[in-house]
Amino acid sequence: MSVMQVEVVSNEQQIFSGEASFVVVPTLSGELGIYPLHEPIMSLVRPGALRLTVPGSAEEVLVAISGGILEVLPHKITILADVAVRSAEMDAARAEEAKKAAEARISQATDKESLAKAHAALAAAIAQLKTLDYIRAHKNK
Repeated sequence: MSVMQVEVVSNEQQIFSGEASFVVVPTLSGELGIYPLHEPIMSLVRPGALRLTVPGSAEEVLVAISGGILEVLPHKITILADVAVRSAEMDAARAEEAKKAAEARISQATDKESLAKAHAALAAAIAQLKTLDYIRAHKNK
């Protein structure tokens, strides 16, 4: 089985570092499926679920990412995420609450900086909710 090295890093910490045989990344152009030896590309990442097929594991590794940059090389993928959260650390009620709070902050923003922070918080909450939706949709398959 052919594998590639995958690094997922957020502003705060390294989220994943290891091998994968297949990766699905939410990009601005849609979901991008990547196998080892993929042509080199760079792309912007949109909020959503990053899915990794890891050798020796029956389940996908899921990470909610709020946006960032993707670099693909034939044997390595690097994702520099604005915010990234592993699926095990997510909670639907907390993510929904964070989304509502961010939407309220957007409507109440009085300057560009507070508006940008509110948009970033909203993107992080949406990424978690999309990842949780993916988990629910694929749980019984």
